Amino acid sequence: MSIFAAAVARGKNGWTASELDLSGLADIDEVVDSLRDAEPDAELALLFVESDDQYLAILRLDEGEDLRVFGSDSAFAEESRIGSVLLGEVETPALELDDLAAPADEDDKPADPDADPVGDAELLGDLGINAKRLLALCSREGMLPSDVTAEICQRIGCGDEMEELREA
Repeated sequence: MSIFAAAVARGKNGWTASELDLSGLADIDEVVDSLRDAEPDAELALLFVESDDQYLAILRLDEGEDLRVFGSDSAFAEESRIGSVLLGEVETPALELDDLAAPADEDDKPADPDADPVGDAELLGDLGINAKRLLALCSREGMLPSDVTAEICQRIGCGDEMEELREA
């Protein structure tokens, strides 16, 4: 399973981005420690984990303490050790029953109706990407996890840093 993990952190001097190696990490606490170490003084740190052009997990750490987790599909936890580490303890579905109603617009139809997003879909709400927008990005036909990450980063102000990281 191919994994790309990138941390973006906002500190006093703006955004920084770095790639993280999650292969040897045994549990979510080690992942959080690794995210903290990427930028120790960050007010906000995000970890984007993309797997096999199919799954996306986003972790958010505020002031190095408050962890919030979102996964584009609970199947990631079942199909991958890394997915299990990141999403294994997340039991909350990201969709409420009201959100499962038929979409008002044909463009809002999920590309994968079997996808089961989990966790805190509102974790980027204060950055301008509410839960509905995040879920729509993750389910838009033709959008790969890397496309979702790029769009989120562009919108929150760290798109250039993420693009430089991918090109390195």
